Amino acid sequence: MPAYNCAKYIGASIESVIAQTYINWELLITDDCSTDDTVEIIKRYAEQDKRIKLFIQERNGGAGLARNNSIEKAKGRYIAFLDSDDRWVANKLSKQISFMKEHEVVLSYSSYFKCDEESKCIGIVKCRKKVSYKDIVRNDYIGCLTIVYDSLSVGKMYMSDIRKRQDWSLLIAILKKCKVAYGLQEPLAIYRIRKNSLSSNKIRLVKYNVLFYQDVFGWSRIYSVLFFLFVFMPFFIVEKIRINIVGNIDKC
Repeated sequence: MPAYNCAKYIGASIESVIAQTYINWELLITDDCSTDDTVEIIKRYAEQDKRIKLFIQERNGGAGLARNNSIEKAKGRYIAFLDSDDRWVANKLSKQISFMKEHEVVLSYSSYFKCDEESKCIGIVKCRKKVSYKDIVRNDYIGCLTIVYDSLSVGKMYMSDIRKRQDWSLLIAILKKCKVAYGLQEPLAIYRIRKNSLSSNKIRLVKYNVLFYQDVFGWSRIYSVLFFLFVFMPFFIVEKIRINIVGNIDKC
């Protein structure tokens, strides 16, 4: 879990991990130089539950570097991700890890709910049953808060240090090795949509996508722009339409 100035929400995020029916977990939180009460809140939870561990970055480096620090420190076989304003449902880890063991899956994910800043449920993102390497290059079909990967099978895999889309770069790297990821159709997490988040600013997302292609694949700027316009956008629009059709609900 990366953390940065998330005092309003991080308590609920931590509590959703504590509430897991799967109890053999460790929660590694790396704070990225917060200036609010985030660190104090984390410390209170860590004092009450020794499975929670806090690390503090010396300088602000973004969510990718914060996540990487926690990945490096992780002792478990299975690596999962949860941002400090999102939540897991109580059987999230037990469902996914059982599924991965039973079917010998290296990378799994699930559907997830969407909520607003006040925790009101506003919809659901129904995941695909499987995503290949070819699929993930065209579009990021997998919610980071639902990812679980088996580090025993592919080794510890780390995120790019770019400020946005680090989770997408990780998925691309893992799928280069395991070829296919498998999804659980049941919603197992709750993603919070915030008005001022990076993901809510569509113009900035265009910029980040082009930079992403340049950084991750080494493509030229022109090729990156063309790929964004004629490959990413068509698949992105189709996926949004699909989600809107299957994801209309009025409660979590």
